[in-house]
Amino acid sequence: MTIQLERSSVQHDLAALVGRRTSGYSLEAPFYTSQEVFDLDMAAIWTKHWLFVAAEAEVPEPGDFVTVEVGPSSVIIVRDDDEEVRAFHNVCRHRGSRILDDACGSVGNLVCPYHHWTYNVDGRLLHADNQPATFDRSRFGLKPVHVRNVGGLVFICLADEPPADFDDVAARIEPYLAPYQLGRAKVAHQVDLVEQGNWKLVMENNRECYHCDGHPELLTAYFPLHGYTADDVPPRLRRTWDRFEKATAALEASCVRQNFPMETMRELDERPTGFMISHAPLDGAGKSYTEGGEAVCRKRLGTIADAVFGDFHLHMQPNSWFHMLSDNAVVFTVLPLGPDRTFLRTTWLVREDAEEGVDYDVATLTHVWNATNTQDSAFVARAQRGVRDPGYEPGPYSEVEGDVDAFVTWYVNRVRAHLS
Repeated sequence: MTIQLERSSVQHDLAALVGRRTSGYSLEAPFYTSQEVFDLDMAAIWTKHWLFVAAEAEVPEPGDFVTVEVGPSSVIIVRDDDEEVRAFHNVCRHRGSRILDDACGSVGNLVCPYHHWTYNVDGRLLHADNQPATFDRSRFGLKPVHVRNVGGLVFICLADEPPADFDDVAARIEPYLAPYQLGRAKVAHQVDLVEQGNWKLVMENNRECYHCDGHPELLTAYFPLHGYTADDVPPRLRRTWDRFEKATAALEASCVRQNFPMETMRELDERPTGFMISHAPLDGAGKSYTEGGEAVCRKRLGTIADAVFGDFHLHMQPNSWFHMLSDNAVVFTVLPLGPDRTFLRTTWLVREDAEEGVDYDVATLTHVWNATNTQDSAFVARAQRGVRDPGYEPGPYSEVEGDVDAFVTWYVNRVRAHLS
């Protein structure tokens, strides 16, 4: 009875905390520091929504796998013998042993190292020693996890019943992804980073460019105009805006020539699977994220016909963002490790026949985003230290932080739905 009362009290306190959220303001400190709120996040967000976990290019051949840790859950993403991408709980059906320890690799079958129960890469149990004649192997295949491959991007959902709106979102974004042929790309490089901050601070930091003066490498190619219009762009950015308008006109003409869809979509806060798609030009040479906007790979992705094709970017709630350029794609996934620690993985994709040292070099390909990630990691750690301080109280978002407000609104809406 005491335990039940304590749990009821905690739930009431969490509901009151969520109910106090003021629109247009940052969240109260416990949302970023409390173990109880972190546990709520795991239940309300991470086990109930679609999560981006890998590029299809990370599992190019049958038997190739990656493992993903989402809180206490470990998930195997594997390509089966029919070339389909599948997902399973990384738990043996015998007595619960972990099956795979490595973050990635290739297998013929999935073999539990404890008692050697053996599974096909489609999840079927193939072999289990010393079982009675009545043992039915078909009842003990690996437990599947919902998985979707959307234009070469792999999403999973741990819920028994995933949000049904994902089908609509996938159908709307796939025409934008198709020309890049990400499923036929290859991984050129991958970097993992543990940020010293709550996962929401990591996502909030990504959803705005109010701080982009702190990214000098990025600003050699990126127009720091997110959230501005021609009427409210500040005088210090007026010349940048003029270049942006000319580059936008050229990008739109290129989209027309290539029959590339041009509609911007922004549905970040009201639906279970919040998303945004936008296509913006790059500064300088306009080709890629490198110094002066020059290309980083000699071969273009998929069927993209113009080297100067800007940045098609996609945001997905709760844990990912993507940048598709004419010659490479950069995909980001965020996973929570604790109230004040977050895992960030950055993966660079290039055309499958591009050769390292001939068509691209890793240092040039990764320089801008490696620098940006390091800078952002410092910003997130600084924010985490701040929200722990007794002097912190929620502050108002600026006029160019609409996507931060939308992310926080989405988060609060989903938590409220869970608590109700």
